[in-house]
Amino acid sequence: MAFVAVIVGIILLIKGGELLFDGSISISLKLNIPKFIVGMTVVSFATSAPELIVSIQAAMMGHPDLALGNIVGSNIANIAFVLGIIIVITPIKVDKVFYKTDWPVMMVITLLFFFLFKNDNSLSKYEGIILLMVLCVYLVFLFVFKRNEIEDDELETNKNDMSFLRILFLLGFGGFFLWLGSEVLIKGAIELATQIGISERVISISVVAFGTSIPELSTSIVAILNKEKGISIGNLIGSNIFDMLGVMGITAIIAPIDNIDQGLIQSDFLWMVSIAFLILPLIFINKKFVFGRIEGIILIAAYIAFISRIFI
Repeated sequence: MAFVAVIVGIILLIKGGELLFDGSISISLKLNIPKFIVGMTVVSFATSAPELIVSIQAAMMGHPDLALGNIVGSNIANIAFVLGIIIVITPIKVDKVFYKTDWPVMMVITLLFFFLFKNDNSLSKYEGIILLMVLCVYLVFLFVFKRNEIEDDELETNKNDMSFLRILFLLGFGGFFLWLGSEVLIKGAIELATQIGISERVISISVVAFGTSIPELSTSIVAILNKEKGISIGNLIGSNIFDMLGVMGITAIIAPIDNIDQGLIQSDFLWMVSIAFLILPLIFINKKFVFGRIEGIILIAAYIAFISRIFI
């Protein structure tokens, strides 16, 4: 039953995320909010909603390893597994702006995230506020310096024809499914970990994290099949940055994180930092700065190695 609960929880999270995404985009366009602002804020929040709800619920229920492991595992899954699958399906041309701004910003934030926890093995309410302040600075940076890089045709404009009643329906049921899915997933994951004799840390950075990363994977694959724009390394990096700053910042303010499993700090965090760093040298393998199938296979292999290691 525990495994079934985990699957049901993940399905509810995916559906809730989809409804919240559609509702958020619709109301933003209906209010005539510029699309590049929608892309930087609303889309990022909506796609990270599963991670946010799961981490908040886990922290409030007294399971800090689940709350933090979900974010660490999701970041690793997004970069190693999701990006790996995407570029195996279709290579991606890497712009110079990636290694001049996007990658350095991600590494600085990843290291900041790591040292906040390494300092005292916890994340206080005040440190959560610091993370949210850094997120605000990051959003201002995007708004001022990168607004011209965000293409207006990447968002569906037909969603602004939706009635407010339908939008409220999407937002309401999306939020409900996210809450219910997080409850079912967390309780199922805890029970599953107990049944098979593994720690909450292991179940969170593997099963829970993979489940909350499925929306990014499915959305990316659908976009590729439809030959849509917007599939880039920058999108996944932006998602990871929002998870570290926004999701953990809000979580820490609501329910501070402490008594963390040392395996997260001494091992899993190092994997997260290493895989984030690995992207840069992989880009320079190809002189045309194309992130191709070889690089994708390397990233997927790194993810498999990470998952295999935690179960050994």
